[in-house]
Amino acid sequence: MYVALKHTHMLAIALSVLLFVVRYGLMMANSSLLERKALKITPHVVDTFMLLSGVALIAVTGFIPFTEAGGWLTEKLSCVLAYIALAFFTLKYGKNKVFKSFAFLGALGWVVAAGKIAVTKTPFLG
Repeated sequence: MYVALKHTHMLAIALSVLLFVVRYGLMMANSSLLERKALKITPHVVDTFMLLSGVALIAVTGFIPFTEAGGWLTEKLSCVLAYIALAFFTLKYGKNKVFKSFAFLGALGWVVAAGKIAVTKTPFLG
């Protein structure tokens, strides 16, 4: 069960980041494809699967955020929240393309940090 959940979670993460990168590229190109219904709905569906598989992994592994044993998971979740915030600025709230580009790069940096923490199970701050 663990391996299937882990791979589902990792696939959802990869799809989520891929969709984010595609949407950023379309936005920077001022493409009308960004208005397609599929590109408005699919990221939410993928992110829901990512969240549900993450919660299922917490239940299966017993790593609980905001506890001593789950300190690395707390930091990973913090990285994910930073990614989400910067993704919002990239795709919705940024005032210009320069700001959106910096937010985009920052969001990707937080995804990399979350991945490093998830793989090593070692917090940056710990």
